[in-house]
Amino acid sequence: MKISIFDVAKKSGLSVVTVSRVLNNAPSVRAKNREKVVQAMKELGYHPSAAARSLARGRTGVIGLTLATLQDSFFDAVVKEISERLAEHGYFLALSVDTGGSGGAGRLIYEEDRVDGVIVLSPMQEDGYELELLQKRIPYILLDNQQPSPSAPSVVVNNYKGGYEAARHLIGLGHREIAHIAGPKPYLSSQDRERGFLQALAEAGLKPWSVELGGFDIETGYRIASAWIVAGKLPGAVFAADDHIAIGVIDACKNAGLRVPRDLSVVGFDDQILASTLRPALTTVRQPADKIARRGVELLLSAIGGETRRHVTIQIDPELIVRDSTAAPGGN
Repeated sequence: MKISIFDVAKKSGLSVVTVSRVLNNAPSVRAKNREKVVQAMKELGYHPSAAARSLARGRTGVIGLTLATLQDSFFDAVVKEISERLAEHGYFLALSVDTGGSGGAGRLIYEEDRVDGVIVLSPMQEDGYELELLQKRIPYILLDNQQPSPSAPSVVVNNYKGGYEAARHLIGLGHREIAHIAGPKPYLSSQDRERGFLQALAEAGLKPWSVELGGFDIETGYRIASAWIVAGKLPGAVFAADDHIAIGVIDACKNAGLRVPRDLSVVGFDDQILASTLRPALTTVRQPADKIARRGVELLLSAIGGETRRHVTIQIDPELIVRDSTAAPGGN
């Protein structure tokens, strides 16, 4: 005979409403009544859902993840990998998109204390999540952190090395007039990619043809490259701070009748899905989404178990992927 919620209510001596509240982890239930319901469930062998199993072990079985956008295939790959790794450990992922940058949707998850831990993806310093999570004593980690001195366990990519390797690749092909289109200054990743780029040029005795500031979007690359073309001044190569910028540069060249890489070699950053399907296929610096996600899950589970120190930062090296958008000056 199938055990129902009514049987649990009868066994515990409490109402069906109270049992339901316990199953939903409502904070209004008295601790003594909660214990009665849990004990009745155990004695009856009542296992209606994952929630009930989580309740018995004192956890929700849910991990919250907050990010600023879904329109990014790199972030998409990270989230997918995180979800799969968490599932292996019996956790569900609750996704929250906070486009406002400093509050909003993400806080709805944390307000009810219905998560065992939180992953914050690409947080800015002013986002304010850390104070809230600390106050609620919810374990959390940062991925692709944009803060110079994170107080929580973090997983980051070595963006400095990525910028350095991109510039070294172009220098190795024989380019001497190399420009950089940087991302927004508040992003630590933008700053580090630019620093790596400038260091590689300095070691080769070169100065940048130009360093332009923009956003992580196609419009930035298109606008800046178009301005170069209209002015009749074009570098031999450009390192774009992300793939979207690089795509904009290539689009501007195509519209002007210029060929990549014959007239301009282009390197991006991220290895978005479009990078390999673009024609010419984009040379880029790949951020290893799988490694970032796996190490992040490991860190969070350790934090939940009280095993991780707060100031731990794991740095993962990116990988230069050489495709068709770069060549020696005048090549292809």
